Amino acid sequence: MFKAEIKILVVDDMLTMRKVVSKILRDLGYSDITQAVDGNDAWEKAKDGSFGLIISDWNMPNCTGVEFLKKVRADATTAKTPFLLVTAEAEQHQIVEAIQAGVDQYVVKPFTTDGLRSKLTAVYMKYAKVAG
Repeated sequence: MFKAEIKILVVDDMLTMRKVVSKILRDLGYSDITQAVDGNDAWEKAKDGSFGLIISDWNMPNCTGVEFLKKVRADATTAKTPFLLVTAEAEQHQIVEAIQAGVDQYVVKPFTTDGLRSKLTAVYMKYAKVAG
């Protein structure tokens, strides 16, 4: 798993979902959690490359999670940031779009603490193999 001191950005237009994801992350031992209300807000916070993990909702106004993901992947400072997309959608074409945009993992709502932990572990393992 990611180190407890990793800096995590949680992006969702719904306050309740940001709180739910943040609580799960705290329950998993993470404490450095920043929240953003949409992809534009998230990009302003993330473009300096200071986050070690981004967890973003897909469906948001102004800038969707996939649009935000594309910005992250297109910028050299943030391109290698682990990115988990949270979605209520599980349509095949959307999954393909997310993969083509460079998502590391996605989790379908509703999800459990164990479900999110499993996806975080998968993302971590992907990056650990790249680093190792």
